[in-house]
Amino acid sequence: QVQLVESGGGLVQPGGSLTLSCVASGSIFSINIMGWYRQAPGKERELVASITSGGSTNYADSVKGRFTVSRDNAKNTVYLQMNSLKPEDTAVYYCNTKKLRGGITFNSWGQGTQVTVSS
Repeated sequence: QVQLVESGGGLVQPGGSLTLSCVASGSIFSINIMGWYRQAPGKERELVASITSGGSTNYADSVKGRFTVSRDNAKNTVYLQMNSLKPEDTAVYYCNTKKLRGGITFNSWGQGTQVTVSS
C-alpha cells in the first residue's frame, strides 16, 4: 500500500500560479509513475501530467506549456507547478502513483486537493 498526501491547493485568480505537492509513504519501493489527475464537477477524472522514474513526462494537451510536473525520488515527492491558470482548471486534483508488475497496474490515490481559479 502506498499512502499519498497532497498539499498546495487553494483559490487563485486567473493568470496566477500554484504549486501542488504530493508525498508518498508506505510501500514506495519501485513506484514507476507518479502524476496528477483532476476532476471537475460533472466531469470524469482526467490525466493532467505524469512523470516516470526515469524522468519522462506526459501532459494533457490542455495544460501543455503552462504546467510542469517534477519528481524528487529522494523525497518520494511529486510536484505540479501550475502557471497561467484558467477558470477551466478549477477541479479537485488527485495525486496518483502506478506500479507496473507483469502487465498489471497497481494504482494508489491521494485524497484530493481543491484548486479554484476565479476572480
